[in-house]
Formats: sequence, C-alpha cells, structure tokens
Amino acid sequence: MQKEQKTTLVWFRNDLRIRDNHSLFKAQARNERVIALYCFDPRQFAQTRFGFRKTEKYRAKFLTESVYNLQESLAGLNISLIVVNDKPEKVIPELVELYKIASIYCQCEWTEEELSVLQKVKYNISPDIRINETFDQFLYHPDDCPLAIEDIPRVFTSFRKSCEKKAEVRPLSPEPKIMVLDNLLPKSWAIPSLPELGLTDFNTDPRSAFPFKGGEDQARKRVEQYFFVTKKLGYYKKTRNGLLGTDYSSKLSSWLACGCISPRQIYWAVKEFEQQQYKNQSTYWLVFELIWRDFFKYISLKHQNRIFHLGGILQKDYPWSVSEEEFSIWTGGRTAEPFVNANMTELRETGWMSNRGRQNVASYLAKDLQIDWRMGAAWFESLLIDYDVHSNYGNWMYVAGVGNDPRDRKFNIKLQAQRYDPQSKFQNRWLQKTLF
Repeated sequence: MQKEQKTTLVWFRNDLRIRDNHSLFKAQARNERVIALYCFDPRQFAQTRFGFRKTEKYRAKFLTESVYNLQESLAGLNISLIVVNDKPEKVIPELVELYKIASIYCQCEWTEEELSVLQKVKYNISPDIRINETFDQFLYHPDDCPLAIEDIPRVFTSFRKSCEKKAEVRPLSPEPKIMVLDNLLPKSWAIPSLPELGLTDFNTDPRSAFPFKGGEDQARKRVEQYFFVTKKLGYYKKTRNGLLGTDYSSKLSSWLACGCISPRQIYWAVKEFEQQQYKNQSTYWLVFELIWRDFFKYISLKHQNRIFHLGGILQKDYPWSVSEEEFSIWTGGRTAEPFVNANMTELRETGWMSNRGRQNVASYLAKDLQIDWRMGAAWFESLLIDYDVHSNYGNWMYVAGVGNDPRDRKFNIKLQAQRYDPQSKFQNRWLQKTLF
C-alpha cells in the first residue's frame, strides 16, 4: 500500500485490539503518523426508556479494563490513544482541526445508534476527509459470504452449510508495527473511573463464573489456558450447557463483544489445537458457535432496524404486556420458578449468565409472562458483560417467536432445571442467603 504521508486517526469502537485489526493495519500501511481515539459516549451510560441504565457497572468495568489495555499496547507501538468521556461527533472534528487529520479508519457498524453517530461525525467534518470503514467483526467476511445479504436465509442451518461449503476464513492480518516516536501527543490519557461514568465501583462476587478482566492480553491468555494448557476445548461440546465454574464454556464472548479478540483469531487457534492435539466434535462446535454469531450479524445486516421492532423480522403481532410489576419480579429473581430466579440473581450480582440460563429466562419472560421481549433485551444489554447488539437481539427474537426459530419453542423451565441442575447446586448457590 502506498503511504499518504499524512496524519490519520484510528477511531476504536468495538475493536479494542492491536492484533488482527484491519483498521490499524491499513492506517499504519498508508500513513506516516497514526493517532488513535476511544470515546466513552455518555449516551451509552444514560437511562433507557425502561428506567435503568443502558450500560451498567459490570460491562462498564470490563470496557474500561479493555481500553486501558489497548492504550498500553498502542503506547508500545508509539501510538497515543486519546481517551475522552464525550460524544464522537464533538471530539473528532476538534481532533481533525488540531492535528490536521486527513483520513479516519474505523470498524464498520450498521445498527441504528452507531450509524447515527457516524452520520453526525461526517456532518461535522469536511467531506474531503475520507472515512475508511472495515468489516472486521466477522468470521466469514461479507465479501466472501456465498450469499447476498438479501438472500440470507431465515434458518441458521442453511446459512451454516452454505458458508462451510463455499467460504473460507481469511488469514490474520500482519502484526502491527512500531511507529516513529511521536512527541506531539501525551502518551497517556486518563480513562474514566466507574464513578466518573455515573456508576458504582464494586468487587467481583467470589461466586462468579466470569471473574475475568477485560483487554486483549487477557483474551489471549484465556485462549492459551482454555485451549492449550487445560485442553478444555476438547470437551467443549459436552460441558457447554454447564452452569457452575469458569471452564464449562470458553467464556470468550465478552472479549469478542469488545473486539479484544477477533473470531478469526479464535478460529485459527482452534485449527492450531487440532493440528497439535486432536480434532473432534468439541473443536468443531466452538467454530459452530462462531458461525451462529456471524449469522445474527448477517440477519441484522439484512433486516436492519426490524431487529429492534416488537414484531421482529417476522413482523408477528402477539399480545405483549408491558407490566412494570411483572418485569420487576423477573429482573429481581422473584418469579415462581427457582431456576429462573437463580439465573437472574447471578446476572444481577455478576453481569454473567450461562447460555442455558439465558434461553430459559428469556423464554419465561416472553412466553410465560408474555412481556415485551425488548424489555428483556434491554435488561441484558445493561447488565451482560458480553453484550453484543446482534447476538442479543437475534437471540431474543429467536426465543420470543419473532425471529429465526422455525419451531417457535417454549421452554419447560422445571424440566430444564431437572436436566441441567439435577442436584440444585446452581440454584442453591444463588438462592441461599449468603454473607457476600
């Protein structure tokens, strides 16, 4: 790539890593000077229309840890990460003017809020400043997907088989390089504390199944531990429906959600494990789950804002309730189902819930209580450390019967509890009174 000999800005969003980051790679390859930016957008920490914060303390803490790690990593490349607690459309034009920025690189986002911010940024800067967007959160890049966006099928299996047969996962981008030392910028910008974001600081609950910290280094450490040290990857399919402990699943979703690790990095690590150790149903199943993640991203690309509509992508009209009292009973873990209550308590106290738990509590809210499923999706968005807009709303639509489930199932909560928590160990952990 021919260098532009100008200053460029890498605007980090949900791609908080330096490795296999195509925005950073392209910016370095084409420019002599690179500066970076991350904005803690106040809108992401404001009250929702449902009366709770859009981002609560658990996800916020993981995010601040991830940004701090990114700042350190970029400093090692002689790139300053500017961190501000303000709106991008206000900050970016100021930086463009101050540092004579000629171009901007960022990860491509397409959901409503992210598009709105991007449009405001574009409106406030000169049209001569090129914004280079890159699809960098997929396993199968949209340019490689064998299906046109408008032809993405409703059923996951059709999508999976088509991609597995006709698409390939791209190799990782080259390692980032150390730039010429830039003395024009401070090397460290203050990252806001939780109180500065309007949130309460906390200590991780010792019962948590997700006691991990944010950041690219921690993501790489987790892959090394789960894949190559304990070799738990080889048992993933057998244990993935677990409820207790740190190793029943890979727990990589939180780092994926922040972009501390790319799905491509995980995929090629799986392939390395298969070459060094063995290949089985479990190693395949982790890739299978990455394809599910891709599927929901393609569904949102195809259907756009309909993923946020009450009728979902199917535009189905159900008699939904918006009872604040019943919703409060659900969020507070005070329903008639102990299994639901235990999972909701775990979420409230830790910001984490197992995949099995999520399916059950979502089904209970949507199918038993018949409450507007978007209230549940917003609650998950607020509390879940691994919140990802596409997976969250895709899964909620699926469970609510307005998305991609061809069978429109309803979970039998008692049978689920008997099957996955037969000795009530999980329920006892979260429902018994403790001194924590």
